[in-house]
Amino acid sequence: MTDEKRIVQQFIDLVSIDSETTEEREIANYLIKILEEYGLTVEEDNTNELTNHAAGNLIAKLPGNKNRDAILFTSHMDTVTPGKSITPIVKDGYIMTDGTTILGADDKAGIAAILETIQIIQEEKLEHGDLYFVIMTGEESGLVGSRHIDINKLPVKYGYALDSDGDVGNIVNAAPAQNKLYATIKGKSAHAGVSPEKGVSAISITAKAISKMPLGRIDEETTANIGSFEGKGPTNIVCDKVLLVAEARSISKQKLEQQTTVMVEALEKTATAMGGTMSIKIEEMYPSYQFSKDDYVVTQAMRATTSIGLTPKLVTSGGGSDANHLSGKGIPTVNLAIGYENIHTTNEKIQIEQLITIPKLMLSIIKNSN
Repeated sequence: MTDEKRIVQQFIDLVSIDSETTEEREIANYLIKILEEYGLTVEEDNTNELTNHAAGNLIAKLPGNKNRDAILFTSHMDTVTPGKSITPIVKDGYIMTDGTTILGADDKAGIAAILETIQIIQEEKLEHGDLYFVIMTGEESGLVGSRHIDINKLPVKYGYALDSDGDVGNIVNAAPAQNKLYATIKGKSAHAGVSPEKGVSAISITAKAISKMPLGRIDEETTANIGSFEGKGPTNIVCDKVLLVAEARSISKQKLEQQTTVMVEALEKTATAMGGTMSIKIEEMYPSYQFSKDDYVVTQAMRATTSIGLTPKLVTSGGGSDANHLSGKGIPTVNLAIGYENIHTTNEKIQIEQLITIPKLMLSIIKNSN
């Protein structure tokens, strides 16, 4: 049974350690020490050499004592900003901040649940197969830790990310892939007052191209957005260069490719028609995943949720998580809701009741494994 006092204190200890994305060294050292104290073997991989983060991913193994499924649970140790000198406050059944920083429940609630689950397994001498607890770096900077993790280090049947908002019992069984677009639009400079007709405005090209793009909610599986475009210069010179950053997301690979093509063609055709040029780089940020209620990884989560008295709910997400890369690399992984609210804001909070329920769900998954 979850020890409420212990998990709350563990969570407070975790969020009190600064770990803004790229700066995970201190939290990694803390986690290595505590996991080893619990008797797990811990490996820090070398993904930081590729990501330029201060630490690599942590892979902790609790060897099985029974011939059962090998399962993975994952969370991430980095936070968004402002995440330094966090002051957690317990009030009205919630843990929140003093309003000057984020809380870091995304995703230190997941880490606290992992540490509590390990202690319960050991205290109650529960039967289980091999359990892998992977704590990623760089989730908030584009899922870079999971992008580079070596899947051969994770000999598991399926896995669960502990990294979604919503009530415990929600199961994110589908999430989109994302393409990011980096475009450079070039026109021709000229004096804006004396001879504007000799110039080609890169800003005008970009604005007209964007007006031709379907953006926002495209359909139930697809979205697109312009993050920024920038063309700097004095008002007396026709701007000859714009940098644009955009994205497209879809659960469907075909729809993602189609939306990306539409956006690229709008830029290309408009630039050509107006006498400019366009170059673009497209970066595949992460793959999509989609599992049905009949897929084993989902079935197990639903059964476990029901066994602890909750009603499972399948959810399609519009965002990515480390589950995307793990599923794409061959480990069927879904993202489980862990109850945090208002993430990435200074109003972030988590209900204590949700926090203490996460280990119950994890233990139910482990106990119900084959």
